[in-house]
Parts: sequence; C-alpha cells; structure tokens
Amino acid sequence: MNKLPYASNFRELVVYQKSRQLSREKTFPKEEMYSLIDQIRRSSRSIGAQIAEAWAKRRYERHFISKLTDADGEQYETQHWIDVASDCGYLNTKQTQTFTKHAEKLAVYSEA
Repeated sequence: MNKLPYASNFRELVVYQKSRQLSREKTFPKEEMYSLIDQIRRSSRSIGAQIAEAWAKRRYERHFISKLTDADGEQYETQHWIDVASDCGYLNTKQTQTFTKHAEKLAVYSEA
C-alpha cells in the first residue's frame, strides 16, 4: 500500500483545491463582493467571541478546549473566505497576503 504524504495545511488538500476551482467556475456579480466581505467580517469576529466564551468555560477543560477549537475553525474559515475573495479578484495580492498572515498568526497561538 502506498503511503500518502501528510498535508501540512488545508490548502494542500486536493479536495480543497478542487472546491476553489469550483468557486472560480462562474463570474459573480459585483454585489457578491459585499457578501464575501461580510462573511470575512463575521467569521473573523467570531474568533474573538469563541475565545471569550472559552475563557468563561475555562474551569471545564473539555468545554474550554472545545470553544478554542471552534475559534480555530473560525480562523480557518476566515482564511478560506479571504482565498475566495482573492480568487474572485476582490482583493489584490498584497491585501490577500496581509489578511492571511494576520489569520495565520492566530492559528499559531491556538496551537500553543
């Protein structure tokens, strides 16, 4: 049996790459930009909310870890929406890199 290489991040997953290709199949109306920006705002704001909720549950280790895991999930969702906005041409390369770096810093903290 062949050994499959491990993915170091979600962007290396073939299924994720195919989902991005699918999202580029059609051109979206300009109004879609506002929807994507709103999605980025909502998922990025949820990161802090999940962390605050985790803090409130810190006495209960499983609940605490669960909420921190939810926060990390929101962080990855934010990265996904940044990628989609970039694919659609709503963010330039510098904006995409800046936003992604900010989100990735949160991922590093969540793994510590």
